[in-house]
Amino acid sequence: MDTVWGKEFQERMDGFSRRLRSEDSGVPISIKVRVTSGCFHQEHSPRAYEVIERSLARAAKPDFEYVPHESGPELLVFLAVATAGITLAKSIIDLITTIIKARSEGIKKGDQPSDPLELIVRRVDETRQVKEEIVLRIGHKEPVDAKIIEKQLTEALQRLTDKRGNRDS
Repeated sequence: MDTVWGKEFQERMDGFSRRLRSEDSGVPISIKVRVTSGCFHQEHSPRAYEVIERSLARAAKPDFEYVPHESGPELLVFLAVATAGITLAKSIIDLITTIIKARSEGIKKGDQPSDPLELIVRRVDETRQVKEEIVLRIGHKEPVDAKIIEKQLTEALQRLTDKRGNRDS
């Protein structure tokens, strides 16, 4: 990807890989919770971020990196890829669910704006191209179900890491 954003993303993923590479093999991925319009950060969503920050503080020795952005939080994680399929830690699913629920609760308590969220997964592939998939779009009044989030994330990550190249970017 030749855009400034694409190069910044590649550098962010490269830095993450160097900092948190564990003994286990895995694919570095980004899981982004992004608003479709407006902002989703501490200044405009203080009530949501109280919940998010409490959840982050409880994370014991995190095996992920949390990156705040004006458009919403991003988690950088290593995705375990095995012959049985892909595995995303339950703690990551729980944190993503908490972020989405926190947004809804924050809006109920006065956070602004209230535009829908998108859950997005990204990675830099073997050819140094940024691949992205929108997992779901959810409004602040819609119910949040961790099992649905996990299922849709797993399916999207499987497509994103498919080495056969059957997926359009």
